[in-house]
Formats: sequence, structure tokens, C-alpha cells
Amino acid sequence: MEYIDLRSDTVTKPTAEMREAMANAIVGDDVYGDDPTVNKLQEMAASMLGKEAALFVASGTMGNLLALLVHCQRGDEVIVGNKSHIYLNEAGGMAALGGIQACPLENQPDGTLALDDILVSIRTEDVHHPITRLICLENTQNICGGVPLTPAYTRQVGDLARKNHLRLHVDGARIFNSAVAQNVSVRELVDPADSVMFCLSKGLASPVGSMLVGSKEFIARARHLRKMVGGGMRQVGVLAAAGIISLEKMIERLDDDHARARELANGLKQVKGLVVDAASPFTNMVYLNLSEDAKLNAAQIIEEMEKRGVLLDAENMRRFRLVTHCWVDSAGISRVVNAFRELLS
Repeated sequence: MEYIDLRSDTVTKPTAEMREAMANAIVGDDVYGDDPTVNKLQEMAASMLGKEAALFVASGTMGNLLALLVHCQRGDEVIVGNKSHIYLNEAGGMAALGGIQACPLENQPDGTLALDDILVSIRTEDVHHPITRLICLENTQNICGGVPLTPAYTRQVGDLARKNHLRLHVDGARIFNSAVAQNVSVRELVDPADSVMFCLSKGLASPVGSMLVGSKEFIARARHLRKMVGGGMRQVGVLAAAGIISLEKMIERLDDDHARARELANGLKQVKGLVVDAASPFTNMVYLNLSEDAKLNAAQIIEEMEKRGVLLDAENMRRFRLVTHCWVDSAGISRVVNAFRELLS
């Protein structure tokens, strides 16, 4: 059976062009800095985001961890959203590996952190307090619905950070989804940030890898720490070759994923037993709940939908996140809607 996989955009497989580029990649030893394909990818990423330098890393989690380790010392505090990936879904790496304390603030429905909340959370000079060093934003904000943060908001946070001698890091795992959805340049979105991480392996369809960008000094320190955490990957140009295709060919087509998400949301709104979030989707994520009269729970629905060729993931026993990507077309959307209708009728 050919499955329609809506569990995440991390399930994307490399395109035929990526596979060819990977097979023909010219490689060196990236730990020595002489892999030409990696170097090209890093130069492209830095240029696109308007930063001085970039570093290819194994994953978004690794990229975020390295940023935290560069910006903070042990015992420092980071202001993060309570629904952020860094806080919820990175295995406590900031605490376990960095000795860094999180100060979680409530994410607003639009994915932002309220500026007043940030301001009052900055620690005063007191021997009892940890030192606030960093603010982290997530764009798009996953759990809030894949919602994009605006350039204007990010500038406000950047201004607040500078006035209070803090740094700003953007977890931009899906930053290109945000840029495409708002029809703005990714450079404008991240201009106020001191560092940014973005993923190649989600909607951009590379098989592996993320990019960390920032100043030359920041990236030099991050490279050292990458080696420390086991991220020196040697002839990694084989993977970087796919990342180059991602940046050259896979960004503008993200709008197709957003269109498929809207098709999916509109279709599922007609299915009795499902309640699609009113504002969903903002980008490529559709969030929905089971209605009170639904006779099946999420685990049962996942099992039954798999029998019908649809792979799903649940947020909890009554809530789902469905994610579109380049391997989900309009015919697949129709199959998904019909499968839900058949199951819940």
C-alpha cells in the first residue's frame, strides 16, 4: 500500500535531483574545513539569511543546543516559550549538557511571547538570581499551529534584547515556511537575530541536516562545540549536496504545501466528529480535535487510518497535528478526507 504520511514534514524523502547530487558530490573532510560541498552550502545559507557565517549540523536540536552553549555559561538563564521546541522537545539538553536554566513564558495564541512578559522576566543584578543571557523565539511556532512570527514583532524583541544587553536566537526550523507564507524575505525575518537555526530536512526535503548561522566569531565557537557533541561528520558533502538543492529548488514550492494544508482543513471541516482549529492552517500544519460525540479516541483512529493508507500522529488522546509536505498532493488530500469520513461516519 502507498501511504500518505501526515505525521510530520520530517518524513520527506530526497528528490531524484538530490539523490543524483549526493551520488556525484565532491567531498573532503569537513572537520578540517576542506569539504567544498559543505563550504558552498554554508556560504549559501549565510548569504541568504544575511549573516556572516554558517555551520552545517546534524539536526535542528543540535543547532539549537550549540547556539545555547555559545551564548550562555553554566548557570545562566534563557527566556523561552512554554510551548517552544527548545523547551519541550529537545530532551532537556540545555540543562543536561549546558547547565542552562530555562525561564518559560506563556506563548500567546499567535506564537509570540508578550513583550511585557519578556521584560519583567529579565533578572536584576542580584547574587540570588541566575543571569539572563538569551531570548529564544520559534518561527514558525509549531504547537501554536505552525503560525509565522512577523518581521515587525521580531524587530521589537531584538530591540528589547539589545537595550537589555541580551542576545536573540531564532529557532527557525521552518523559517522558510514563515517567509513564504508572509511573502517576505527570510533575511528580513531574521535580521534582528544574533543566531538562527533552520532545518533542511523538513519541508525543504533534504534527508539530513540543519544550518546554524550567525557572526564569524559565533560560528567559530559553535564549530568547536559541534566537535565536542559528536557532530564532526567528515565527508558530509554527500549530505550537503542535498541541502544545496533544498535552498535552490525547494523554497518557493512551500506555498504548495500551504495550499494543500488549506485543502485538507476545508475538507476535514465537513467531516462529522472532527473540529478543526478555527484559525488553522497558517502554513503547512492542520490542528484538529475529536468532537465530544466521537466514538473513537486518537489511538484507535491512528490504527484504523493506517489500515486505510494514512499515517497520523496524535498530540494527545483527542487532538491531532497533520502536516503537509512535498510528497502529499491534492489526490492524497482527497484520500485522507474520505478515509476520515468513512471511519467516523
